[in-house]
Amino acid sequence: MIEINISGFKHLRLEHLVLDYNGTLAIDGRLAAGVRERLDRLAETLRIHIITADTFGQVRAAVADLPCTLHVLPQKSQAEAKRDYIRGLNAERTVCMGNGRNDRLMLAEASLGIAVLLAEGACAGSITAADVVCGDIKDALDLLRYPLRLTATLRS
Repeated sequence: MIEINISGFKHLRLEHLVLDYNGTLAIDGRLAAGVRERLDRLAETLRIHIITADTFGQVRAAVADLPCTLHVLPQKSQAEAKRDYIRGLNAERTVCMGNGRNDRLMLAEASLGIAVLLAEGACAGSITAADVVCGDIKDALDLLRYPLRLTATLRS
């Protein structure tokens, strides 16, 4: 668990990290550089979940050796399915990262939502729903490793 008290925002008690795959962790279906090492470290304190539509059909092979739970979604109602997935985990104890239109509901529902802006861009609705926006997945994951960065961004 990661605990962070952010004045004027909230006291976070995070147990789960839920990540979109394509556009968030991966570019064109391939895991972005530096992600694997960060997820290995974060798995020491958080339960990691990857939830995806698997647009490129490569997620199973790409994450096979990562300490995570993989959930591949059916093609319909993906935004609702992602939101419902984190509700099942306990949204109050979940941080989510995503970029797509189908991520906007989980980003809004999570205790902490982080939009990530990689090569494929990010949906404006997901950016609006997020608490924080990062231009690189490594920076987004590092917010959880160095929580004073979150404090600096979110305090009032």
